[in-house]
Amino acid sequence: MTTDKLGFLNRRGFMSGAVGLGSAALFQSVVPSYAYTNGAPAQTAPRVYDLTVAKKRVKVGGRRGRGVTVNGGIPGPLLRFKEGEDVTINVRNTLGEDTSIHWHGLILPNAMDGVPKVTFQGIKPGQTFTYRIPIRQSGTYWYHSHSGLQEQSGHYGPIIIDPIRPDPFKYQRDYVVMLSDWTFENPYSVLRKIKTMGSYYNFQKQTVVDFMQSVGKNGAKATFADRTRWGAMRMDPTDIADVTGATYHYLMNGMTGGENWTGLFRSGEKIRLRFINGAAMTYFDVRIPGLKMTVVAADGQNVKPVRVDEFRIGVAETFDVIVEPDGNKPYTIFAETMDRSGFARGTLAPQMGMQAGIPARRTRPVRGMADMGMMPGGMSMDGGMAKESSTGMKDMKSMSSDGMAGMTKGMEMPTKPQGKSFKHGPDKHLPGSAMVSMYATDQTANPGIGLGNDGRRVLTYKDLRSLVPYEDKRKPAREIELHLTGVMERYMWSFDGKKFSEVKGPIQFRYGERLRLILRNDTMMEHPIHLHGMWMELENGQGKYLPRKHTINVKPAERVSVRVTADAPGNWAFHCHLLYHMEMGMFRVVTVA
Repeated sequence: MTTDKLGFLNRRGFMSGAVGLGSAALFQSVVPSYAYTNGAPAQTAPRVYDLTVAKKRVKVGGRRGRGVTVNGGIPGPLLRFKEGEDVTINVRNTLGEDTSIHWHGLILPNAMDGVPKVTFQGIKPGQTFTYRIPIRQSGTYWYHSHSGLQEQSGHYGPIIIDPIRPDPFKYQRDYVVMLSDWTFENPYSVLRKIKTMGSYYNFQKQTVVDFMQSVGKNGAKATFADRTRWGAMRMDPTDIADVTGATYHYLMNGMTGGENWTGLFRSGEKIRLRFINGAAMTYFDVRIPGLKMTVVAADGQNVKPVRVDEFRIGVAETFDVIVEPDGNKPYTIFAETMDRSGFARGTLAPQMGMQAGIPARRTRPVRGMADMGMMPGGMSMDGGMAKESSTGMKDMKSMSSDGMAGMTKGMEMPTKPQGKSFKHGPDKHLPGSAMVSMYATDQTANPGIGLGNDGRRVLTYKDLRSLVPYEDKRKPAREIELHLTGVMERYMWSFDGKKFSEVKGPIQFRYGERLRLILRNDTMMEHPIHLHGMWMELENGQGKYLPRKHTINVKPAERVSVRVTADAPGNWAFHCHLLYHMEMGMFRVVTVA
């Protein structure tokens, strides 16, 4: 297979890996070629690409399994485009089932978006579909299947689009750092298990020892009251992630921590690291001990540089950072999962074979009632712990002042002061909503659960400021509010209490209008919400410099508002990017007409 210096496959070099040359060849390394590059500047890329989607026997971390590969790799090949060019991508399906490719974050013609039964019919077994995409943007993006659960099995890869004009920051080396989660289980088996029992993979539940420690710290009355409240909601305060390190292996550029992906540098160089979260279900907290990171782009869009020690990257988000390693020593790139059940790890080093230490693991965070939006600012002191839902959950009873005092004593407080609170209106939710927070808050200044309490400077959405003013200066003419809803014990996920199979029609955007989309999270889990075909301009207090994003992370009990210009006619997917949430109903279609 021929590659250039950066490992970008040329047109004739694209191929699906051959197998069948003996048992050793049956299980091949599937790490993509760009994982072995030295970060040198890119050479000219082709304008026509051939991709083959295939099921293949693979080795991940030395263990054998089966995956869905693109040109033989997991992740698939790095596609590098140039702003202003028109590219053609031929995708051949050799699977025994339909497939597709969605070009995540690319603004493109509706028919090229790659969502089966929304923008096209999908790619049948044995067929080839040709995507023709005008490239009118630049930055870091990615691609993935939008068919079933293929994304979980390896069907994803990175995209870089070089700008016509140079970026407003300098660097000497350029690396993709693609994070993902891998399981040797059949993804449908994983889904079946969590649908049968939502906490199936949660091996970090509170124990008798935790209970006794809580009694010693907060008193028996407050501890019993807290456990009773969580029990009444049929929820667990340790439910940070649905699928955990109990089944997942966490990968960096297709490699496990033991395989240790390495990017090379010379002392004094500036290095651009393009972080892409291509995981199916995992949020990562990223830091490089000993190095400050300067965030220069979010979701492919340049932002005012922000120096941080750590950032959380939600599923489907991308962040570009500049680092300046100094001296003849290695640095660990550490991507710890939000639930602390595992990590992905790589190294920046002046030569291959060097590695730095792995940071000590932090204790897993625990959600408190303060995180559930039960009063203005995030905590309930009036006894109104939750609304009754159609699933049979009863209104929480008012507590005595002694009980409330004990509860607040042991409660995990929000990591940062919350913004304005918005009380919940009349509850029109259907059986798809097990719990409704009484208040939602602006949390753009909140780094998220488990972050911000150890002295590290953590990136927040409040920090993101576009380098250029947004183009559409009109005020939104109308608002659309959607509630993110779910029933954890039945593993049902939805918008406004309805799964996709239950809704009667699409969300209507009027072509050419300027509107405000409000997202309110009534669940106890984070949701990365992705709108296809159009940008969302995050209302984070940055005036006319609101950042543009294609994926918005919405925290529990958070209210997020974005501005959208409906300039892309047609039907577009709108969904939670947690793969199993989308599969179980947290999906809608937006029609622009």
